[in-house]
Amino acid sequence: MASSKANEIIAQARRYKEEREKGYREQALKLFPWICGRCTREFNHKNLRELTVHHRDHNHDNNPSDGSNWELLCLYCHDNEHQRFEEQVRYGDLQIGGGKAAAAAAATFSPFADLRSLLDNSKK
Repeated sequence: MASSKANEIIAQARRYKEEREKGYREQALKLFPWICGRCTREFNHKNLRELTVHHRDHNHDNNPSDGSNWELLCLYCHDNEHQRFEEQVRYGDLQIGGGKAAAAAAATFSPFADLRSLLDNSKK
């Protein structure tokens, strides 16, 4: 009895999500050119399913009709953007953001810095 109620709730949530996505996706595809906002890959009717709508503030319920919270991203750039967001949430701004703090925290180790001298020594 409980599992059928849970299945019904899950199915209803999936339907709601699909309906919501269909609405803002269609709007975004009408508003913006079919180009990824990051890698500038162009899309046509054949590969349009690979172009996604990204919510800039990561709130999928924030869907203004002017598209100010949306950008079109290809699947790869969209996944990358969400990965970067997760890292920012988990580790803070130093891992993701730009600026002086991130530059100061950047790694300075170069594993191949002394490779030439090592190769030259091995020939002797």
